[in-house]
Amino acid sequence: MMVSFFDQFASPSYLGIPNIAVAIALPWVLYPTPPARWINNRLITIQGWFINRFTNQLMLPLNVGGHKWALLLASLMIFLITINMLGLLPYTFTPTTQLSLNMGFAVPLWLATVIIGMRNQPTIALGHLLPEGTPIPLIPVLIIIETISLLIRPLALGVRLTANLTAGHLLIQLIATAVFVLLPMMPTVAILTAAVLFLLTLLEVAVAMIQAYVFVLLLSLYLQENV
Repeated sequence: MMVSFFDQFASPSYLGIPNIAVAIALPWVLYPTPPARWINNRLITIQGWFINRFTNQLMLPLNVGGHKWALLLASLMIFLITINMLGLLPYTFTPTTQLSLNMGFAVPLWLATVIIGMRNQPTIALGHLLPEGTPIPLIPVLIIIETISLLIRPLALGVRLTANLTAGHLLIQLIATAVFVLLPMMPTVAILTAAVLFLLTLLEVAVAMIQAYVFVLLLSLYLQENV
């Protein structure tokens, strides 16, 4: 029996091999590779259509310089969606519930956008730290506030993804436990609780996709400020 509800978020290992490594490598195996033929099958066609639509929508507000990030952002989006969705299956592990993994994605990508801005347009990048028309007495305070706001961006990215997925998994486990406890005593209440569990599972599927999209969308907005 599980000692704590939070035990499901502990990184498991098998024969000394951390399962998080397998979970991270698995999504890339699931997607079909386009063949060398001119005509693809329906699955590859739908996959290509989805990736093209998402990439076009994501690159729309960016100038030509930011289009170099299209492959990276589209790949990250698909990777996060797949990991989040696989984590909803029974007896699986969700790597994106680990703050260390999410911060490992957020910090380097955010830092890359800041470095690009400082290299390509340092005046505009530093100008974000001081809004135009600021009164002179408020300049030091606003610079400190905007600097803290800039530095906290990767933490907000990682914590948002971790907190939303962790909360959803905990709610599913709590309600599922309530269904099993209530089933022998109050079957009617257990059935109603199971219906709530089904609706919550559908909501968690939506959250898994939306949070992956929000993660990549915020990265593209940070990139938009610096290219």
